[in-house]
Amino acid sequence: MSEDVRVVGAGGPTRAGLVSALAALGRILDVDADVGSGADADADGVLGRCEAVLADPARIDAIRHLEDLKNAACAAQAVLAVEFARSQKAEQARRGVPAERVGGGVAEQVALARRESPHAGAVFLGLATILVTEMPRTLQAMSRGVLSEYRARLVVQETSCLSREARAEIDRQVCGDLARLDTLGTRRLGNLVRGEAARRDPAGVTARLGHAAEERFVSLRPAPDCMTRLSALLPVAQGVSVLAALQRASDTARATGDPRTRGQVMADELVVRVTGQSSPDAIPIALHLIMPADSLLGEGVEPGWIAGHGGVPGPVARRLVGSAPRLGSWVRRLWAAPTGGLIAMESRHRLFPQGLGEFVSIRDDLCRTPYCDAPIRHIDHIVAKADGGETSAANGQGLCERCNHAKQALAWSEVNPHHGPDDDPPEREDAGTADRGARGRRFTDPTCQVTITTPTGHHYLSPDTDTA
Repeated sequence: MSEDVRVVGAGGPTRAGLVSALAALGRILDVDADVGSGADADADGVLGRCEAVLADPARIDAIRHLEDLKNAACAAQAVLAVEFARSQKAEQARRGVPAERVGGGVAEQVALARRESPHAGAVFLGLATILVTEMPRTLQAMSRGVLSEYRARLVVQETSCLSREARAEIDRQVCGDLARLDTLGTRRLGNLVRGEAARRDPAGVTARLGHAAEERFVSLRPAPDCMTRLSALLPVAQGVSVLAALQRASDTARATGDPRTRGQVMADELVVRVTGQSSPDAIPIALHLIMPADSLLGEGVEPGWIAGHGGVPGPVARRLVGSAPRLGSWVRRLWAAPTGGLIAMESRHRLFPQGLGEFVSIRDDLCRTPYCDAPIRHIDHIVAKADGGETSAANGQGLCERCNHAKQALAWSEVNPHHGPDDDPPEREDAGTADRGARGRRFTDPTCQVTITTPTGHHYLSPDTDTA
């Protein structure tokens, strides 16, 4: 047993506990270095090294200390992020940036450093600002390891509608007692803060609930096994009503002998009601499917790639192509170089506009900023047209709206080191022309990666476009 055994409710790690956590981390990094060099590269070898170092009670102590260290590191990140934001804003103001643009690109730089999307970086910076300026005890609870970033965000969000004074009171009452705070689960913590907020400002909380309805939206995310996850944020009455209607339809179908499961009926009924089609499969769509010719013909093993979704096995891609005419769908053929980068696409107008912008959007699939992964909203010049940048595939990239605006910040630059004069894809009007052009012209660099340089001089490499 380690000397610094944590007592439940003690309220944070001791100095010895943090030293123990760092020592455990050092041992793990030593093992990682051995794996990287080829020594003890198999799992049994790694486990053997670890087992030789710690006994089980000490492992539990180390796990807890590492968790404390992780939470304390989040607190340190929050403080540094606020200091960075203040410094950057002051520098931008000093250099004459208009007041309405001061602060541009700051959250995006924090996001890149944390390897997360710009939106997540902005959320973290907002959280950090509130913790540092208005909720010092919540920040202290993080630095002592008691609160994780997620739980601290919960406290901040549930007090967002309160006055500064009311928020400070809850900060003292809820997070000032670390021993008590250390015994609360996430749901209990949320209920406690929510109740305290309603007690201090019932009108404000009521107004916040009314405003929440304005934030309703629908989103679609990829899911495993060529599925997608459709989500909707709705007012509670509407959400309950939608679910009840789908459940009634499922119960009726099952009562009449429908062999589908309850969940299958509800999912199919949702598609039919939303699209107005006669069946869930009878939906005309435009599908951008990228795959090697040998896979399309049934001989290759390379997977296909659906724009906006990701990779799909060859048999599934071939099945989609085969069923397209029956379903009234359109499948657009796209051509790839041997290295995988797109070089051309068949021209067939249906639901999407034609041209270079569409080509870049399909090639890039998602926003090209590292870690962003948001849907593409703007087709951007990597080197601005005002700076002599060409309107070409090699100088084009798909960005979300936020990232396109962020790159306008002071001292932010991007470049494609492989941009050459012959990088544009040829236009295609039919399969025969496409095949001839594919042999004649290709991208200089099919992956078309972009080097991003931020105002602090840090460099980040965009994800490549090798999808096929």
